[in-house]
Amino acid sequence: MYERLVIIPTYNEKENIQDILEHVLRLQPAFDVLVVDDGSPDGTAAIVKRMQAEHTGRIHLLERSGKLGLGTAYIAGFKWAISKGYDFIFEMDADFSHDPDDLVRLYDACAKGGADMSVGSRYVKGGRVKDWSWDRIMLSFSASLYVRTILWLGVRDTTAGFVCYRRHVLETIPLDEVKFVGYAFQIEMKYRVRLGGFRITEVPITFVDRLKGKSKMNSNIFKEAIIGVLQMRARIERP
Repeated sequence: MYERLVIIPTYNEKENIQDILEHVLRLQPAFDVLVVDDGSPDGTAAIVKRMQAEHTGRIHLLERSGKLGLGTAYIAGFKWAISKGYDFIFEMDADFSHDPDDLVRLYDACAKGGADMSVGSRYVKGGRVKDWSWDRIMLSFSASLYVRTILWLGVRDTTAGFVCYRRHVLETIPLDEVKFVGYAFQIEMKYRVRLGGFRITEVPITFVDRLKGKSKMNSNIFKEAIIGVLQMRARIERP
């Protein structure tokens, strides 16, 4: 039976993808990886395919036709992981803003600590952000505060994208009803997990700004998050 799968969405990550995959594959306990590539013109998928031949059965690839959004990439990955029977399913960025070593801590929080979802958090004791400007830190922190105020989420780092789910959580959530595809996707998933009555725990991490490649962040992503939480509150019914 498969146990742990890390889903990594990519678009033009040729500078990072080999290093991040090699790092994840060195971890103990072992993690498999699913790369969901949105038609990267820089050849990211070709690098993944070459590495698949070197690590048979450990690296998997879903190729999509273009930039369809972060949320849809993860939804596709979740469905694939469920179909293969993985028990613990992870989200992680390709750019080393998330330390791959922390996958073990997220796993332990669920497998040993009893959480249904563990979140790599910048905003709990021991968590921090490195190499960000003060205005970016304040924008991110304020966004999380705003979300907590509107949704009563009970999670300090509401926009975090470094996450572990137990499979039964994703089997319970109606994945085809998840609306948001950008920044607000991470918020909506946590909201649905909380409304489902599942236990969420936050694990302190250090979030580091990418060193290679180009950031995918833009003003539209933040706009979606601000408007999106109000739509979530109105649209997703509490039990």
